[in-house]
Amino acid sequence: MGTVAALCRYPVKSMLGEALVSVEVTHAGLSGDRTHAVLDETGSIGSVKHPRKWGRLLSCRSRLTDGNVEVEMPDGAIRAVGDPDLDDRLSELLGRKVFVSASAPADSTLERAVPEYAGGVPDAVRATASVDATGEKITAGKVAEGTFFDYGRVHLVTTSSLARLQAAYPDGDFDPRRFRPNLVVDTGEEPAFMEDAWQHRRLRVGEALFRVVVSTPRCVVPALGHDELKADPGIMRAIAREHRLPVFDLGRLACLGVYLDVLEPGTVRLGDPVTRQDET
Repeated sequence: MGTVAALCRYPVKSMLGEALVSVEVTHAGLSGDRTHAVLDETGSIGSVKHPRKWGRLLSCRSRLTDGNVEVEMPDGAIRAVGDPDLDDRLSELLGRKVFVSASAPADSTLERAVPEYAGGVPDAVRATASVDATGEKITAGKVAEGTFFDYGRVHLVTTSSLARLQAAYPDGDFDPRRFRPNLVVDTGEEPAFMEDAWQHRRLRVGEALFRVVVSTPRCVVPALGHDELKADPGIMRAIAREHRLPVFDLGRLACLGVYLDVLEPGTVRLGDPVTRQDET
């Protein structure tokens, strides 16, 4: 069905992450993935889903080194989580007091910008949006309980679907890094959006076994600049135009990729085969 073409994790939510050759997968997801986040004094969780407020987090890179999370700042300075200078530097970068946390307070919120195109957010959510102090129309919600994940513990995209979107919008750059996946699966000549049919199926990836939970609704993040990738609002408009799917009871949303839950932990390596199990 395919092979693992890339493995990625993001130790600090909404920062750039690190490419891996192999990784241990636990019931909580990829080891070291989204274990930390930047919070401000209001309890808001730093997420570039609200670009005007948190977008500069994408100019930082987080990595796991000898069991410690490090952050590389835009000027190249590297500081470990727990170093007070890191919080000071991030506060200066974002223009307000922030700090890196390994746990989400019970009353914390995650804010999302509301795009104008159809399928960017559920219609019911759009109706409750408000304009905040940045001038952005936003909605506010929670992360998955006890984590910094928006929903699924592991996120997968396929090369076939990326290629289909590239063909639909040739001026865009559908580099998988825009979509912040954990697993990029090289599906060769398989049909685009084949992963839509995987919901509730089990996938064996290397030693780990996953269950596909739901297609991944996309927010504004893929349209932002990532490292050397330029900002391009056409990216998300292309997805909204080409691939909107029903998601739970939320209506038809712009989707790319799937969220996975972990059924059996194990090691996943570049080049590992990805096979679908028949049981549902």
